[in-house]
Amino acid sequence: MAHYRAPDSKREQFRRYLEKTGVVDSLTSVLVALYEQPEKPNNALEFVKQHLNSGGQSSADSEALQQEVIHLRQRCARLGEENKELKSRLNEPEDGASTEN
Repeated sequence: MAHYRAPDSKREQFRRYLEKTGVVDSLTSVLVALYEQPEKPNNALEFVKQHLNSGGQSSADSEALQQEVIHLRQRCARLGEENKELKSRLNEPEDGASTEN
């Protein structure tokens, strides 16, 4: 009995999609990195997950980004306090503002 294999075109489309979006390259580089490990990790799946999540960023990049986030959060907090202070000053009655001419 012959099997009908029409889904080959769908497979080919899917393969092209994976290549175009960079999935094939990412998986290949992670698998090559795993292959090149002198001591294979006990949990290969965890190794793959960690390397896929890194997105090609070095630890120096990650550290710099974390420092920037900390700096921006501190700045945001300072600006929020300044905004609050300025609003309270705006709502305070000024001396002599109630006198009419």
